[in-house]
Amino acid sequence: MSQTSDDPNQRPPVIGEAEEAGVGPRRRDFLNIAAVSFAGVGAVAVVYPLINQMNPSADVLALAAIEIDISSIATGQAIKTMWRKQPVFIRNLTPKEIQEADAVPVASLRDPATLAERTKEGHKNWLITLGVCTHLGCVPLGAGEGETRGEYGGYFCPCHGSVYDTAARIRKGPAPLNLQVPEYSFKSDTVVQIG
Repeated sequence: MSQTSDDPNQRPPVIGEAEEAGVGPRRRDFLNIAAVSFAGVGAVAVVYPLINQMNPSADVLALAAIEIDISSIATGQAIKTMWRKQPVFIRNLTPKEIQEADAVPVASLRDPATLAERTKEGHKNWLITLGVCTHLGCVPLGAGEGETRGEYGGYFCPCHGSVYDTAARIRKGPAPLNLQVPEYSFKSDTVVQIG
């Protein structure tokens, strides 16, 4: 018995017959679409928190850049401040310290760098570094009043004995690299922005 759509006497197919004949959506198609949609929503619900937790926290974003007034730092003095939960040393080098740093043969250094490469042009007396030893992350001494600066007059790490010179370059001890110079810029002669 063949069914044609031209026959005016033809009765509409019953729901079960339509599925068997392949006319219209089948229950199996609906279940497949629903299952795939549910799995997709579940995957997004699981993956989003995992990816979102890799974003920086609000307190880190708030400290993405800080401005520091350096007008009160006298020549030969240094201060410690915090940026992104890490100590930062800001030192106003004396002419003698600049001369000593420039006199060191760069080829003799473990991590070769000149003072000019570690400071900004026109502000060679301002040395800004992270206050984190590159050996195991201790905070070196030398930025505070009366702290030990080591035999090269820069910084001394009390944890394992790393010694840095006045340009914060590693000179002795287990640290493999110089103290890191963060990204910074001078907003004026008395204000520096770190970050």
